[in-house]
Amino acid sequence: MIVEETYLKGCFIITPKIFEDDRGYFFESFNEKLFEKEIGQRVTFVQDNQSKSSKGVLRGLHYQTGQFAQAKLVRVIKGSVLDVCVDLRRDSETFGKHYSIVLDDKSQQQLFIPKGFAHGFVVLEDDTLFSYKCDAYYNKASEAGIIFNDNHLNIDWALPEEDLIISEKDKVLPTFKKSLNYHEY
Repeated sequence: MIVEETYLKGCFIITPKIFEDDRGYFFESFNEKLFEKEIGQRVTFVQDNQSKSSKGVLRGLHYQTGQFAQAKLVRVIKGSVLDVCVDLRRDSETFGKHYSIVLDDKSQQQLFIPKGFAHGFVVLEDDTLFSYKCDAYYNKASEAGIIFNDNHLNIDWALPEEDLIISEKDKVLPTFKKSLNYHEY
């Protein structure tokens, strides 16, 4: 596997070595020993989640606060997404900056997002299967978020806003600045 750190410290792109032949392909999607060696820290994943979505579905930007903050290892099993993470670590040089990458079932790349980040994605193909590992259990009382079209973040979601399918819950998330006033990480 090839591991490259993004410009957001602690956030890594992981590209597996894919073995293909006339039968199909094989790759190792996760190896704890290699993963921890490459990112330089111990991470114990305790929960796996998966979603299926239609083109245009936007999920995010979500995060959990306090002791329930989550590091995530995200990937696409089928289809493609534009995956976005936002650095919420107040002491970080890249605080308030975001990183985006297209994840798909061809490259099989994954993105490791450390604790202290908001995360979201928009689906680029129908019937996309998105999977992610978390190092802390979901806790409803600790969930928080930032509105997808926040002016400060200025994220290009790759699709016109009128084509986005967003949950009622995500439509009323606070702005980046308001969210920061409510929560500590």
